Amino acid sequence: MDQAKPSGWGLYKRILHYVKAYWFALLLAVVGNILFAIVDAGFTYYIKPLTNKGLIAKDPAFLAAVPIVIIVLFLVRGVGGFMSTYFMGWAAKGLIRDLREMMYNKFILLPAQYFDQTSSGKLLAKLTYNIDQISIASGSTLITMVRQGCTLIGLIAVMFLNSWRLSLLIFCVAPIMVVLIRYVSLRFRKLSKRIQTSIGDITHIAEESVVGYREIRLFNAQRQQQESFWKFLNYNYRQEMKMIFTDALSQPIIVFICAIVFAVAVYFAIGRGHLMLSAGAFVSLVVAMLASFRPVKALSQVNSNIQKGLAGAEIVFDTLDEPIEIDTGTKTIKNVKGDVKFEQVSFSYSGDKSPVLSKVSLHVPMGKTVALVGPSGGGKSTLVSLLSRFYTPTAGKILLDDVDISTLTLDSLRQQLSLVSQHVTLFDDTIYNNIAFGLKSGASEAAVIDAAKAANAWEFIKDSPQGLNTMIGQNGLNLSGGQRQRVAIARALLKNAPVLILDEATAALDNTTEKSIQEALERLQKGRTTLIIAHRLSTIQNADLIVVLDKGKIVETGSHNSLMKAGGLYAALQQSATFD
Repeated sequence: MDQAKPSGWGLYKRILHYVKAYWFALLLAVVGNILFAIVDAGFTYYIKPLTNKGLIAKDPAFLAAVPIVIIVLFLVRGVGGFMSTYFMGWAAKGLIRDLREMMYNKFILLPAQYFDQTSSGKLLAKLTYNIDQISIASGSTLITMVRQGCTLIGLIAVMFLNSWRLSLLIFCVAPIMVVLIRYVSLRFRKLSKRIQTSIGDITHIAEESVVGYREIRLFNAQRQQQESFWKFLNYNYRQEMKMIFTDALSQPIIVFICAIVFAVAVYFAIGRGHLMLSAGAFVSLVVAMLASFRPVKALSQVNSNIQKGLAGAEIVFDTLDEPIEIDTGTKTIKNVKGDVKFEQVSFSYSGDKSPVLSKVSLHVPMGKTVALVGPSGGGKSTLVSLLSRFYTPTAGKILLDDVDISTLTLDSLRQQLSLVSQHVTLFDDTIYNNIAFGLKSGASEAAVIDAAKAANAWEFIKDSPQGLNTMIGQNGLNLSGGQRQRVAIARALLKNAPVLILDEATAALDNTTEKSIQEALERLQKGRTTLIIAHRLSTIQNADLIVVLDKGKIVETGSHNSLMKAGGLYAALQQSATFD
């Protein structure tokens, strides 16, 4: 069921809810804006006595005070301007820091399904670009809105003080202005949301092109990627131009309406060639009307930025409102032996009618190694994802040491699991921090070195420029494929979890490197319950049990030799070398 689209005011109230932590800075900013506006409006009104007493009557005492009055007014204006800009900036930047922290914390807690369905480029666009748009709406835009709004109110007051009858003309056009601004606001918000969504698409395809630059060039797909990027870029450009057109057209229309009011007011003020007001009052009125054009124009531009901010807020708040990973468990488990059972486990992805797994039952005894093999889409990866509780079975249950894992807290369950995958994820940090990754109490250097030695990683680590303190770059960019795998194995060894998941850690390696890593993996597997998603024969042959999955069901189980003799799917996969 679709949720109702949030109103502009509803979104802005939510932004203000987060801003209230900075209420004192906002209060000082408002005071600064009021001072700034009072000076601007006050100086406009000061033109009346300046004209009558100074320029016409030439009052010596008045003229002597004029320089002091001007200096004091602009000193107050400067103080007000500083307070407005600094304290509003303080609140706005604080808001952006808080929103980015909340967004990042949300990323950490979102369920696996969300990441499976949303590209990382779009997520990063929310963290950066969309939040920046909120910054515009809550920072410089608020400064302009409050300052120019107060200035306009002050100028209207000056006009009424000089001639309330002529000033009433302003309210004759107010309904027209409201209708126009309302229409422009709705169009701005609609276009802004399109623009910000397209930025996510642009970021996504740019990220793919950067990460996959080798494949793009080897498959001569540069033109294809350029065309895809151009499609999103051109869509973004068209929406931007629509917004610019709307903004460029609305501003002169608003100013033209103001000019008509001004012309009519001047006509009646002159009164067939004779001033109905004193010279000072007339000049003050005219200057106030002319000066009001600037805040009116500025406030019409503010609308564009506010709508961009609201569009950004809608996208950001949608993510912040996403449900986090569900942790229904209440129990903790210690001294785990590592006995794993899958009992009649079925699973289907949300909205998918066909099951990925159907009534799978499997026992992995403590300390044994079970290899999961089968065609692509057979359910191998899903099975280990269910064990890690990245997904929840739609039927059946999974037991760890005869305890239903759904009753365990996620933290307690995942402390019992380690992972070494074909696609190793390392972090832009030191080798030491990557091996000791996730250990709350840290790890001694000696323990890290022991793990590195057991993983056959110490030889290259000790020869690195700074040893364990060597930075490895984004995702281990400064390491070879084999070195990255060894760091991942050392990490798993140091964690010392009783249950190990191997997503074929040697699949992408040459034979020499594979042999070294296979030795490290054998040390890692010793005394641990191991589930292997198998791709290569060298990993499978030593398994205690081989389980063949096809279309979500277990179709064969046994040792390598028995399965080869049976001549079933396993034998066919071996002969065609199509483990996937």
